Amino acid sequence: MRKAPQRSCISCRKVFDKKDLLRIVRTPEGEVVVDPSGKMSGRGAYICSDPECIKKQLSGKGRLGANLNTVITPEQSAAIKEKVEEYFGSLKGEQ
Repeated sequence: MRKAPQRSCISCRKVFDKKDLLRIVRTPEGEVVVDPSGKMSGRGAYICSDPECIKKQLSGKGRLGANLNTVITPEQSAAIKEKVEEYFGSLKGEQ
């Protein structure tokens, strides 16, 4: 049986199965977007569903910008926050 891929949250540094994390990507064009499929091309960073991790990364105090080698604008941060909450909200609704 094949082992599930593991990734660590950029905020809390805990290791999770890749499917339990959300990937945020800086595309080759320089756009920062949420990648629920986990397959978009570009530099990626993973974040867990812990509200403190999400809040820290999107407040500008986290490592998200450094991990993606870019500066996250307030507009990008707001758009990402909306998508992250939508994604994790839908997961909680499934359980």
